[in-house]
Amino acid sequence: MNREDNATTRTGSFLRRRKSALLAGAVGVAIAGFAAGQIVPQALTPALAQISTERSATQMSFADVVERVSPAVVSVRVKMEEPRSSSNLEGLERFGRENIPPQMEEFFKRFFGDRDGPNFRQGPGPRGPRRAQGQGSGFFISADGYVVTNNHVVDKSTEVEITTNDGKTFAAKVVGTDPRTDLALLKVEGKNDFPWVKFGANAPRVGDWVLAVGNPFGLGGTVTAGIVSARGRDIGANVYDDFLQIDAAVNRGNSGGPTFNLAGEVIGVNTAIVSPSGGNVGIAFAIPAENVNRIVNELRETGTVTRGYVGVQIQPITKEIADSLSLKEEGGALVAEVQEGTPAAKAGIEVGDAILAVDGESLKDARDLSRRIASKQPGAKVQLKVMRDGKERTVSVELAKLPDQVAAKQKQERRGDKSEEGLNQPQLGLTLAPANSVAGAGSEGVVVTEVAPNGPAAERGMQSGDVILEIGGKKVSTPAEVRDAVGAARKDNKSNVLVRMKRENNSRFITLPVAKG
Repeated sequence: MNREDNATTRTGSFLRRRKSALLAGAVGVAIAGFAAGQIVPQALTPALAQISTERSATQMSFADVVERVSPAVVSVRVKMEEPRSSSNLEGLERFGRENIPPQMEEFFKRFFGDRDGPNFRQGPGPRGPRRAQGQGSGFFISADGYVVTNNHVVDKSTEVEITTNDGKTFAAKVVGTDPRTDLALLKVEGKNDFPWVKFGANAPRVGDWVLAVGNPFGLGGTVTAGIVSARGRDIGANVYDDFLQIDAAVNRGNSGGPTFNLAGEVIGVNTAIVSPSGGNVGIAFAIPAENVNRIVNELRETGTVTRGYVGVQIQPITKEIADSLSLKEEGGALVAEVQEGTPAAKAGIEVGDAILAVDGESLKDARDLSRRIASKQPGAKVQLKVMRDGKERTVSVELAKLPDQVAAKQKQERRGDKSEEGLNQPQLGLTLAPANSVAGAGSEGVVVTEVAPNGPAAERGMQSGDVILEIGGKKVSTPAEVRDAVGAARKDNKSNVLVRMKRENNSRFITLPVAKG
């Protein structure tokens, strides 16, 4: 091979080596590019994309509270026999149905009470008693087996059993019930080491976190969270209404279950929901722990609950009434009647007195007075601040025991079937009382104590203080007779009824429209 050939060969070899180097470089760049696009970002991504804080993953968890309190919460199952009925609201009986005005039934439908609901089964056959099973919730308040639940959960039960969080089942007996507050106390025998929870010492504030634990739809051990939405709710169930409103999810079967604060203390007993659909809509009501504790202690000691009694028929003091009595503001209770032989009569309370405070604490309204008196024991002495004839005075009253017939009367008044001294003429927009029971009204006829501002009577010019002497040509002396006369006119297909009334010693006739039933 000559020099040129050698040179050419060397040149070709060089070019081939250079080309190989360039190719290698190209490959190297490609690999580097791959590494830069794939490997390097993998190393950088966690530092650039992951978001983290210094807060612990369990710092906002309710798990510790739930772990402590859940063993004390139980499912309550009952068996009962009762007559068949076409009503699907039988479960509202006792505390529920007869205490709730018809327009409130849907508002206050008990999630345990619907016997046609998913928590109830009945035996076959068109005749004979219904064999029903129901369920609710409850919780231990002592190591020796006392359990708190709702009265409407165990009402009319023939057998009661509870199931604990770990699946164990025990028979329970009903120690006592209080239908007026819808509370019941059960007892499980045979053990002294049940896990239990205590009632909170302090009332919760609106906005506090709460946990509801119970047995909704038979799903025992269910926990939901929310806040206290309001306090002191009156939902038209009883004169003693004083509910906590919470927005924790509460459903059928949660009845009787506890509501806890974050310290694991019971602050309420779940008892009712607002539910157009039958399920949770975020509005539930619980009996405050301070009320539950007092009632349960009485049931535990005696099996019954006794309440104080004054013996007055009262009504709210509206702004108009406050003005007429020269009161600075509305609030308190106006005495419409004093029953003979009662503590009020013995203490000198008079019709027309405005009761403004009990033991130095101002009253919000007439319902507040009823609750305050009922919370005290018979024989206790209370100091009532009374406004009479523009002057304040203090009257000492020794309370008696609330008679059963008085409790029945209060139930009637709450559901709209009023007693003679109540709002017994809603069609006319009148509150009536016998004239001889109201100071200054005389001895004949029926006095108008309040007129609904937009009612038919107000449109015809009737005023508080007017006295109805005759209606439909018949003399009247009680509100019941007024009601009967209106009913007779309606039965005769009359559109108006003639009324003779007296105002400041002047008598005149007016007509009032008769509402069609």
